[in-house]
Amino acid sequence: MNGIEIERKFLVKGDFKHLATEKVTILQGYLSTTHGRTVRVRLNGDSAFITIKGATDRNGFSREEYEYRIPKKDAAEILKLCSGTIEKERYFVPEGRHVFEVDVFHGQHENLVIAELELQSEDELFDQPEWLGKEVTGKIQYYNSWLSEH
Repeated sequence: MNGIEIERKFLVKGDFKHLATEKVTILQGYLSTTHGRTVRVRLNGDSAFITIKGATDRNGFSREEYEYRIPKKDAAEILKLCSGTIEKERYFVPEGRHVFEVDVFHGQHENLVIAELELQSEDELFDQPEWLGKEVTGKIQYYNSWLSEH
């Protein structure tokens, strides 16, 4: 995916796993987390990617994103260069016309569960399931780049 990412983030307050249609294990690390940009490498099940993200806009919803598939072997080597990594399971949970990506974190962030939803526009309406908790869009302490270092 290349272009603008429009995303909302929520804490999760209830059971969602029985609604998931797919689950994948993710290991990711960050090569750069300077203000206004991040460079991430991710092992995502049987795939690997390098992703460059720009700064979020003032409301925390949108930012530039460029993602490219890379060989898994390269990703494994690049992960060794990262200052911190995140390990999580991602569940894909359909709700109405959308699919929530629900991340269950492991390691130092055990028990943290965050749901993300990518949208076509910042004002796009979406169904909010009862297991969805408080919105944390734009709050830096819930960005994966911040979690990888704290």
